Amino acid sequence: MVLKISSITATSAAGVGNTELLNNLQNNRTGLNFSTFDESSALHSWIGEVPGVDQVELVDEWQIFNCRNNRLAFLALQQDGFLASAQALVAKYGAARVAVFLGTSTSGIHDTELAYRQMFADSSKALPAWYHYDQSHNNYSAPRFVANLIGATGPCYTVSTACSSSAKVFANAWRAIESGFCDAAVVGGVDSLCLTTLFGFNSLQLLASGICRPCDAERAGISIGEAAGFATLEPGEGGVMTLYGFGESSDAFHMSSPHPDGDGALSAMQAALQMAGLNANEIDYINMHGTGTKANDLSESRAICRLFHDAVPCSSTKGWTGHTLGAAGILEAAICSLVLNNAFLPISLNTRECDEQIQANIVMESQPSFTANHVLSNSFGFGGSNCSLVFGRS
Repeated sequence: MVLKISSITATSAAGVGNTELLNNLQNNRTGLNFSTFDESSALHSWIGEVPGVDQVELVDEWQIFNCRNNRLAFLALQQDGFLASAQALVAKYGAARVAVFLGTSTSGIHDTELAYRQMFADSSKALPAWYHYDQSHNNYSAPRFVANLIGATGPCYTVSTACSSSAKVFANAWRAIESGFCDAAVVGGVDSLCLTTLFGFNSLQLLASGICRPCDAERAGISIGEAAGFATLEPGEGGVMTLYGFGESSDAFHMSSPHPDGDGALSAMQAALQMAGLNANEIDYINMHGTGTKANDLSESRAICRLFHDAVPCSSTKGWTGHTLGAAGILEAAICSLVLNNAFLPISLNTRECDEQIQANIVMESQPSFTANHVLSNSFGFGGSNCSLVFGRS
C-alpha cells in the first residue's frame, strides 16, 4: 500500500499558504524576525511569528475553541482550498470513515499562561471565567476542532512526541487505513508561540540569540517559530505527491540529546527506505531536521553519511520558518511537495560557512532547475522520538 496525498497546505512565518511559502523559499526570504512575543523581551531572540493570528475570528459556533493555537489552525485551513478538499474527502468516504490525526507539542498553552497571569493580577483564587482548559490547553482540542469543522467522525486523536509529532501522524494514518479503522485521513499539526517553549528552550541553552543557522560553523541554537499545516491521505498514488514509506525509532539515549553518531536517526531513515522499497541512491533530496544546535546537526549529519555517504543534497528549512516543534513534520512535508512539483532545491538559509565536522552534502547555493523524484523528510524529537518520511512525485 502507498498513500496518495491529494491536498496539502502549510502556514508559517515564511508564508500563509503554499504560494507565499514557495515564493519565499525560491527567493531566499526568511520569515524570522528579531522580535519579541508577549513578555519574551528578555530573551533577545529571533522568532517565526505568523502575522495576523490574533486577528482571526472564530464564528459563534466555534468560539468555545478560541485560543491562539486554534486560530492558527483555522487560518491554515482556509488556505489553498484545503477546507473544501477535506470536506470533499468526507463526502466521498462518509464521515465515520475519515480519521483526523494531528500533532502538537504545546496545544493552546498560551491561553493558560494568560489565564494564570490574570488570576494573579486579580488576586483571585480561581482562573478567569473565559478560560476553558478542555477546548484550549488540552491536547485533544485542535483535532476535535478540525474534525468538527470538516465534519469527520472517524478516529480522532493527537500525537505529542515533541518535534516528530506531525511527521508521525502520517504513520498513524497509514496504519489506521491499512487496519481498516478508516478509509482516509486528514493529518497535520499545529503549534503556536507561547512563553513555555520560548523560556523553556532558553533554559535548556538551546535558544539562539542570533538567527537560526543550521549546520553553520558558528550555529548557536534554534529560533522558535509557529506553524499549522494539513494534508489529506487516501489509498493509492497521485495527488500532489505520494507517501511511499515511513520509519520510526527511539534513541533511548538521553532525555534531550540525540545519540552522537545518530543511531536512532539512522534506524528511522533505514526503515523508511526499506518500506518504500528504495535504495539510498534513489533519494534525490533530504529535508533535514536541522535545528541549528551543535549536537543535533552533527548527529544527523553522521547518520545521513552512514546511510547516504555524502552524495545526497541536504538542507534544513528552519532558517526560513524557525523550529515549529510539533508542526515541523507537516510543514516540512508541505515543503517537500513544493520541491517535488516545482523543480527547485532549497538552500540551507543563513548558513554562512558549513561546520567542517558536518560531512553531509549541505546545499549552500540555489539550484532552481533541480528535479527530484523521491525525497526524504526527517523529524527528530526529544528523547529520540524519530520519524522519517519518503515522498515521491506523482
